[in-house]
Amino acid sequence: MVSNNKLKRLHASRDYIADNFQTSLSLSEMASQSYMSQYHFLRAFKESYGETPNEFLIRLRVEQAKNMLITENFSVSEVCEKVGYTSLGSFSSLFLKQTGMAPTLYRRKLWALSSEAFRFPSQVIPACYAYRFLGKWPR
Repeated sequence: MVSNNKLKRLHASRDYIADNFQTSLSLSEMASQSYMSQYHFLRAFKESYGETPNEFLIRLRVEQAKNMLITENFSVSEVCEKVGYTSLGSFSSLFLKQTGMAPTLYRRKLWALSSEAFRFPSQVIPACYAYRFLGKWPR
C-alpha cells in the first residue's frame, strides 16, 4: 500500500508526464519529480496506477495522436513528431498495438464517416461515444 505522501508525489510525477508527453522523457527524469529512485518509482507507480510510467506515456501519446488524426490536417509523420516520437516506425507499431489499426487506416475509417473533411464526424457518432473516444467530457 502506498502512503498518502508518496501518492501525492506520484501524482506530481504523473502530472509532469502528462504535461510533457510530447518531449523525450527518461525514467530518471520522471522519478525525480516524485523524489524517488527509478526502481522505487517504477514499482510504486505500477502499484498505484496499474500501469508503468512508460505504458502511461504511450497511452497518452496514442490518445493525443488519435485526436489529431481525426481533427487535424497533419500528416502521420507530423502527428508522430507532435506527440513525441522521433521514429515513424515506432509510432506506427505502438499505434497499431494500442488501437488495432495503423494510423492511416484509423484516419481513413473515421474520415469516411464524416461528410466534412478534417472534422470529427459528430453528426454520425453519438456524443457519448465521441467524448469517450476523445477522452474529453464536457464540463
